[in-house]
Amino acid sequence: MNLKIIYFDLPFWRAEISRLPLFIANIKFEDVRINNDDWDHAKENGKMEDGTIIPFRELPVLHINGESIGQTMAIARICGKLGGMYPDDIFEAGKVDQIVVAVENINALLSPSMKESDPMKKRAMRKDLTSNELPTYFGYLQDLLTANNSDWFVGDNMTIADLAVWSLLGWIASGVIDDVSVEVIQRFEGLVKLYNQINKNPRVREWKIKTYDHDKVRSDEYSPSIPDSI
Repeated sequence: MNLKIIYFDLPFWRAEISRLPLFIANIKFEDVRINNDDWDHAKENGKMEDGTIIPFRELPVLHINGESIGQTMAIARICGKLGGMYPDDIFEAGKVDQIVVAVENINALLSPSMKESDPMKKRAMRKDLTSNELPTYFGYLQDLLTANNSDWFVGDNMTIADLAVWSLLGWIASGVIDDVSVEVIQRFEGLVKLYNQINKNPRVREWKIKTYDHDKVRSDEYSPSIPDSI
């Protein structure tokens, strides 16, 4: 099987939930990380210079046996299935999907403040997010994690749902989102435990060392003052 994941040179959750299942399962794939010129060409033409189709002119894209698949969830299902991190049972699969879609919703909550150019308005938007929407969503996620009565969101093993939440939390814990304090995560002990548990997975650590900025890769527990991941 010829697999290629196309995304930017970023450890963002939209790509990581597809890259990591393949890497963890030792499934060979081409990790294509495009630059700005590549992206400009793809947006204008709907395909890469080598002819690879970019559906919807959005990333990530999975190119599999000569055909392209777009949209984060569709790609994650395929890669999760190939890597043994997506359930066969339709109800269990739905439980995984709801977590990934929740992560997409949290991402959507953050998006308007990222597009805001006025610093004061941006700060106010971020303060509101940190005080209201983010804790609410993290509370929902923690309730679902606790209800499963295991270390994972669905079943007894890590799935793409866990990877999606882990990568999102790592983005926030990194401190790169101005005026969104990492402390917004800290009181959700179940999520913090999940985050640290995945950080300690040997294959995840190998992936981070292989692909991330090495100065940002840590080995210790999550701490607001010493952020891990991304």
